[in-house]
Amino acid sequence: MNTSQIVPEMPVVCSQGGQFATVDHMEGSDSIKLKKDAQGQHHYIPTSWVTGIESGKVVVDRPGEQAMKDWSNTPTHH
Repeated sequence: MNTSQIVPEMPVVCSQGGQFATVDHMEGSDSIKLKKDAQGQHHYIPTSWVTGIESGKVVVDRPGEQAMKDWSNTPTHH
């Protein structure tokens, strides 16, 4: 997975194809910062969830509801 292909404003879609977030920017090499949600909160997802980039969208390995349950309010550091 080439994380350099992940750029700001890309839609983030779940394994079922629905968009649940938009990329704000990469945070380090292993975390993606997402744009603020309706509550004004940024969230982060690890790049390990990303299965690929398809048609200009970041695709993750889980359904949107699961992703929103699992995402973090802080960057992922390994």
